[in-house]
Amino acid sequence: MREYAFGGSLDELDVINYDVIIAGMGVAGLYAALNLDSKLSCALINKLGEESCNSVYAQGGVAAVTQETDTWQSHFEDTLTAGAGMCNEQAVEVLVKEGPSDIAKLMELGVPCDRDENGNLSITTEGAHKCKRILHCGGDATGLHITETLLSRVKEHENTTIYNNTMIIDILTNEEGKVSGVIAKIGKKYVVLRSSYVVIASGGIGRVYRNSTNASSATGDGIAAAYRAGAELSNMEFVQFHPTALIHPDKNMRHFLISEALRGEGAILRNRKSEPIMEGVHPMKDLAPRDVVARAIVSEMRKHDVPNVYLDITAKPRDFLKKRFPSIYKECMSRGIDIAVNWIPVVPVQHYFMGGIKTDVNAKTNIEGLYACGESACTGVHGANRLASNSLLECLVYGRRAAEAINESFASGKRKNELLCDNTKHSVDIDFETCRSTICYTMTKKGGIIRTETEMAEAIELVGDAENMLKTASLSEVEEYETLNIAQVGLEILRGARARKKSVGAHYRSDSI
Repeated sequence: MREYAFGGSLDELDVINYDVIIAGMGVAGLYAALNLDSKLSCALINKLGEESCNSVYAQGGVAAVTQETDTWQSHFEDTLTAGAGMCNEQAVEVLVKEGPSDIAKLMELGVPCDRDENGNLSITTEGAHKCKRILHCGGDATGLHITETLLSRVKEHENTTIYNNTMIIDILTNEEGKVSGVIAKIGKKYVVLRSSYVVIASGGIGRVYRNSTNASSATGDGIAAAYRAGAELSNMEFVQFHPTALIHPDKNMRHFLISEALRGEGAILRNRKSEPIMEGVHPMKDLAPRDVVARAIVSEMRKHDVPNVYLDITAKPRDFLKKRFPSIYKECMSRGIDIAVNWIPVVPVQHYFMGGIKTDVNAKTNIEGLYACGESACTGVHGANRLASNSLLECLVYGRRAAEAINESFASGKRKNELLCDNTKHSVDIDFETCRSTICYTMTKKGGIIRTETEMAEAIELVGDAENMLKTASLSEVEEYETLNIAQVGLEILRGARARKKSVGAHYRSDSI
């Protein structure tokens, strides 16, 4: 019997019909909407306001083969290597072969990719790439420029209705187990958005942890809703921690990312004695895969009992830094860190999620009518560890593929949308703020960068108790639904991590057998 977070009656809710519903307005959701047949009506829902998503924070760029000196085979091999042998090779081949055409389409749509003085695309490298293949916009504001451009194009499409400040609560299915719509919360009001096709593109799970580079909205809502509907999840234990974020978070508890592109341009990680941390750790040194770098930093911090290490890019001239990394330069300067002369205090924090809703190469899940793309999905592209700047490319390729699959299979006709289980909820006295804080603290300490059997068993018991309490409680506020979602997603991460006895990629157990 499937579960629901919603505890009311559908009979009391307004019903609005659409051909397609897309949850999420990052690059994956927007690009999917743009690739839908213009004859199909589309509801595009976003929990916060426009441009409030993880995509806008993607600094480094988007990886794709655009140079004659590079090949899709090389990009393919680099992706498999970073993924530690856990990638779906078919999905990776689709990504690297089809990605360049989506990049070309982005530029046709008006995305302002950076160019050199001769008008050629400005290409750089990042960790674990053997070739320069990272395109960027505005120096270090790639995700923002892509998101803004796609959003402006979506607004030109009369078939698309945008719902801001709208949260997906549950995915509805009919008596045959097929998608029939979603329950959404618009402000204080619940509605049923009825459709035979739902695309989950609601982003990652960063706020399951205390420290993250993710937007405040990244609480795994789409993943949790799909899980409750019976969707299969995969690779939940593979959580990527970015090695370099500013040590102190902002007022929204988001850690500002210091892009890997700095190390691609020659930045060096150092300890307080000025010693290069990555020397002798990995052949690629500071450009080693992120999991290797993150663990090296944690080991250095524990060894010397210090709260951070430093990133040194002072060898580069000020004019270069201001042009190549304007956002980072400005943010650091606002905090009294002049990166042209000062080392940047950095610490590893949760950054990306390789797991999620399991899909095939057409973004289809095991539930008919349910699709997933972007960070919510597990296409198998990333394996155990994401290759730098492959995430935006995955959003494009699989967002488009989701749309194309829907275009091909679309058939009109309404489906029943009754709830198929007892969704009776009870009034339970819960301190949601404390409950959420406890879950996030537990995930960070016992399900983070370095894991052990004992700590994960303790965490599963604690988070499991919280989930059992939350899923029977009568929920009403967005924050309350978010707390249930982070509990369910966190529990699946812990279960996956405990089941995988050997360390691989971003999953590292100090007691690995």
